[in-house]
Amino acid sequence: MVTSGARREAAAHLCSGHGVSQRRACAVLAIDRSSVRYRSLRPDDADLREAMKKVAGERRRFGYRRIHLMLERQGILMN
Repeated sequence: MVTSGARREAAAHLCSGHGVSQRRACAVLAIDRSSVRYRSLRPDDADLREAMKKVAGERRRFGYRRIHLMLERQGILMN
């Protein structure tokens, strides 16, 4: 298991499928319980990614700085 999402799924499978506690499932898989309980607070930015891909597709030679400026001109603000 490489990604933390795969580890979370494996721990959830052990808990629900085999009826073991979360603590025991994490011990068996050798993962931290805090990583199993983690919930991302990242907002969904699919529309922003799509706008970036659209600008990058139109202007193939533009780098990230110029794409950022183009998106600002379109009214899309980001960090």
